[in-house]
Amino acid sequence: QVQLVESGGGLVQAGGSLRLSCAASGRTFSRNAMGWFRQAPGKEREFVAGISRGGVVTDYVDSVKGRFTISKDNAKATLYLQMNALKPEDTAVYYCAASDAVVARRTGDEYAYWGQGTQVTVST
Repeated sequence: QVQLVESGGGLVQAGGSLRLSCAASGRTFSRNAMGWFRQAPGKEREFVAGISRGGVVTDYVDSVKGRFTISKDNAKATLYLQMNALKPEDTAVYYCAASDAVVARRTGDEYAYWGQGTQVTVST
């Protein structure tokens, strides 16, 4: 079992930055590829970013490339998402998720463990 707790969400103006954190507990964090997903009201959940077990291989959805950075500190068992140049369309509940795979996948079904989510709201 893996327990995940997100933090760092909030209200920010367009162009601003936020850093989301996801603290993991329950098993060896380094065994998990990790992902960030988001879900806006009335929309389906979408993949945002993923990182491999070792933190070397990353993947981003096109809409956040160059603005968001995912990172993984295995010693602290914490996943991060640095979000810069935020846009109103980034407004959503953001979830971190853990997978037993080596490399992060874009499909939510690949992830067995999920956090409770943290709200990010970007105003104009």
